[in-house]
Amino acid sequence: MDTLLEIVNSVFAYCTNFILNLTEILSVSYYEVNAVLFVILWPVLTIALIVLNIYQRAVLFRNLKKQTC
Repeated sequence: MDTLLEIVNSVFAYCTNFILNLTEILSVSYYEVNAVLFVILWPVLTIALIVLNIYQRAVLFRNLKKQTC
């Protein structure tokens, strides 16, 4: 369990440092970068992946129907 906790802490530290470095590069605040990442990009990416999944399932089922007929 300690190893898992160390991994989680390392990932958290890396992500936090990444955002802090991004704020320095872009000259914006930590909260603005967080808002862009988690309010805009994350939901857009999630919706895009859901749509892609639905599309791929439709194509798969269409191809399976063609094979059985």
